[in-house]
Amino acid sequence: MMMKRKIYSQLLDWKRNRRGEVALLIEGARRIGKSYIVEEFGKREYDSYLLIDFSKAPHIVREWFDLYLEDLDTLFLYLSQRYQVKLYPRKSLIIFDEVQLCPRARAAIKFLVADGRYDYIETGSLMSIKKNTQSIVLPSEERTIKMYPMDFEEFLWATGNDMLMDLVRKMFEQRKPMGQMFHRQVMDLFRLYMIVGGMPQAVVKYLESKDFGEVDAIKRDVLDIYRNDIFNYAGEQADKVVNIFDQIPSQLSKHEKKFRLSALKPGARYRDWNNAFFWLKDARVANICYNSTEPNVGLRMNESRTTLKCYLNDTGLLISQAFDERGIVSSEIYQKLLFGKLEANMGMIMENVVAQMLTAAGYNLYFFSKSSEKKEERMEIDFLLLKSKVTSRHNIIPIEVKSGKNYTLSSLSKLIGTYSENITSPIVLHAADYKQENGITYLPLYMTPLL
Repeated sequence: MMMKRKIYSQLLDWKRNRRGEVALLIEGARRIGKSYIVEEFGKREYDSYLLIDFSKAPHIVREWFDLYLEDLDTLFLYLSQRYQVKLYPRKSLIIFDEVQLCPRARAAIKFLVADGRYDYIETGSLMSIKKNTQSIVLPSEERTIKMYPMDFEEFLWATGNDMLMDLVRKMFEQRKPMGQMFHRQVMDLFRLYMIVGGMPQAVVKYLESKDFGEVDAIKRDVLDIYRNDIFNYAGEQADKVVNIFDQIPSQLSKHEKKFRLSALKPGARYRDWNNAFFWLKDARVANICYNSTEPNVGLRMNESRTTLKCYLNDTGLLISQAFDERGIVSSEIYQKLLFGKLEANMGMIMENVVAQMLTAAGYNLYFFSKSSEKKEERMEIDFLLLKSKVTSRHNIIPIEVKSGKNYTLSSLSKLIGTYSENITSPIVLHAADYKQENGITYLPLYMTPLL
């Protein structure tokens, strides 16, 4: 069974429209399925494909990219022989897998694309860190697509629910509730998605075994890979990065969820830790959400780098990292999660999955926090989105994420009252069905990607 991924259609568009004029770079965290989907694309769409995995390629293969850039006939002859693949002009794909491990091959894209014989796709993570770009000129003949863990719709496809998201989309567009039966069905699957997560190996293991213990073991392997990558590639920042990484669940379990550096080191200052947060964001391991000090058009201009929230890139991984009972999440916790009965930490899990979905939809993450001695002026809004068409007023969509059935909207009410000129279409994301009430739209969590 091929694991259907949305990025495949983007690969097809690139092949049909760019016709070898540019190479494609697929960038994303480790273990999200980059290599798999590109290899499937090579098998299905070309007469032949040649894959060089630079995490395994011998030193001599790397050297060829230094020695033969002015003699591409020899380079292709050697690669074809080494990998036992016959190459056909304009009908073959060459894949540079984990290209960050061979910067010279990435730099060679300029000459390979100019030669025009074959198509080129690169996959990689940690593409921007200094170690992976020093001493090379980044090719302008490279186009980047960001790839993320499997989203909810891709998870539904994998579990055989091919048409369910079409129904969700239709109800969202018509601004109608799903109805009790369908809402419950989708919400049950959404909870399952949060638990299993979007790492393809974990999804496959769930489909094979239906055993959460086996799924959890896969997710722990991924978490170990992320920790090892930090020590291998974060250099002098490694200790700080791994400290932040290990603290993500405990920081998100707090009421306000803002990252407190004092938990890492007494007296710590953001300017000393900023690069460590950036490393996690650049590795796509974490989704960083900054405080915007004013809810208006210039969210980035009003960004406060000293107040942030740090979410994990995949909510399934967060659950395995957070509930670490003797190295494995107990089946009792998974059962409570599945049936929405785990009340203590659901806020953290729901907010993380919303951050994950908004990031995959292309949004930069911002929240709004205003502290004051006066209770009536204190506000905490989970997310702020800029509407698609900016006008002179009413440009910011505030979003509150609610995990329980009984909740108040005091911060949202204050925000609407204080910043009425700036605010439009306030949204509450919750576990219940769609409704509109007092100018606020209440959406089920699984509709987040449609915003």
